[in-house]
Amino acid sequence: MIVWINGAFGAGKTTTARELIELIPNSTLFDPEVIGAALTHLLPPKHLAEVGDFQDLPIWRRLVIDTTAAMLAELGGTLVVPMTLLRQEYRDEIFGGLAARRIAVRHVLLAPAETILRERIAGREIPPDLPDGEMRVRQWSYDHIEPYRTALASWLTADAHPVDTSALTPYETAVRIAEAVGSGAVATCDIVQTPEPTAETVAAGVLLFDEQDRVLLVDPTYKAGWEFPGGVVEPGEAPAQAGMREVAEETGIRLDDIPRMLVVDWERPVPPGFGGLRLLFDGGRLDSARTAGLLLPGPELREWRFVTEQEAADLLPPVRYERLRWALRAKERGAALYLEAGTPVGG
Repeated sequence: MIVWINGAFGAGKTTTARELIELIPNSTLFDPEVIGAALTHLLPPKHLAEVGDFQDLPIWRRLVIDTTAAMLAELGGTLVVPMTLLRQEYRDEIFGGLAARRIAVRHVLLAPAETILRERIAGREIPPDLPDGEMRVRQWSYDHIEPYRTALASWLTADAHPVDTSALTPYETAVRIAEAVGSGAVATCDIVQTPEPTAETVAAGVLLFDEQDRVLLVDPTYKAGWEFPGGVVEPGEAPAQAGMREVAEETGIRLDDIPRMLVVDWERPVPPGFGGLRLLFDGGRLDSARTAGLLLPGPELREWRFVTEQEAADLLPPVRYERLRWALRAKERGAALYLEAGTPVGG
């Protein structure tokens, strides 16, 4: 099990985590900040300069998942992780990656009043050997109050178990968390468990259109980035049936007819991914009544929207967008296309 302690910078996550491991038997502290420090030695300075935060690096997020899982496999018990996560897609990627490894995450939010938070930032102890440390660290914390407010107003309180620490010491906060975890008041995060592939996979996506011929895209909770409704084809399952099943599970829309093939795209393996075949089918047009029946965001989907081809270019990764672009051309021509890495091959 993981107890993930979230909160704004300066909320007291690390000090609380140190107290908490004394209260939860067989527990260990893991601070993902050490991964950020390691990356300064692993990545070129130019690459690091391109991001404002380690969390924006895909390698940081993946290493957090892999290291967390490895530590639990090595030590067992409970891992206490103090780390601010203010972007929902990063939370989904990390927690989804852990869920894929069947690791339960209990998400706790330290939520002092903003005035208290600002006082704590102002009085925060800064390592004396850090050049310009006081100014940079404090300013960093102040700059992230607004993103924290935004997360608080949108998704954070619905996702995490809040603990108002305005009048609590770190030890008192740890006691509250230990009691809440022990009693079950902090529930396991409700996130889809999608096991990571261990070999090439076949995935089937289905394009659904509204009455304006815009295509439906979905934003899954269990991985980063926008996608088409669909998913991995299970052993012994027909790809078209897999696409129909995934559409029903994700959106609530049940297709009456087998969708028509638009593209078969071979996705090359890019470590740590294995690649495989990606199929796109034409699920047809949804009238306004069926569109109104689309499920609200839930465990599988954070959001969905109908978009034009141009709007899709801003949401989809490049290869996925090329797959969509050629699928739309195939729909217009009435003939399926074979692609390799998003590019048509053959006649």
